Amino acid sequence: MIFNLFRKPAVAPDAIDQAYRSIVAQSRQVRFYADWGVADTVTGRFDMVSLHLALYLRRLKNEPTARDFTQALVEHFFRDMDRSVRELGVTDLGVPKKVKTMGNVFYGLVAALDPALDSGDAADIESVLVRNVYGQAHPGAAQLAAYLIGESARLAALPVSELVPAAGVAA
Repeated sequence: MIFNLFRKPAVAPDAIDQAYRSIVAQSRQVRFYADWGVADTVTGRFDMVSLHLALYLRRLKNEPTARDFTQALVEHFFRDMDRSVRELGVTDLGVPKKVKTMGNVFYGLVAALDPALDSGDAADIESVLVRNVYGQAHPGAAQLAAYLIGESARLAALPVSELVPAAGVAA
């Protein structure tokens, strides 16, 4: 609605951008592509950003004070995907379909990854990665699964204040 233009955002845009840039930087580690065999393609990079965003959201999902922040972060992610798809030359009419497909992939990954991480079983996580990242059995899946278990534990140990920047909520 037009009235949204006059409302103060619930979350400071700089805080969202800072968190998103951190997630993207983490997902661009060379070892994912060079050592663990994630395809160094648009799809492979989307998968890695999605995995890291999923870990971040997983950590914050039961934090009521982070609800607006995580919603704004997901919206930022999809705006970035929209921009990226346009830069790749997808026409204005094709962008919504592409972004919807990306959304389905992202939410499917989140839905599969959460219970696998809850189980704590590396084989369950590896199975999710084979289906959603590699597309077939791959030796790098075990290393990536171990990494995700470690990152999930690392994020769980961090206080919310370190994950949601102080400027995360607009005053």
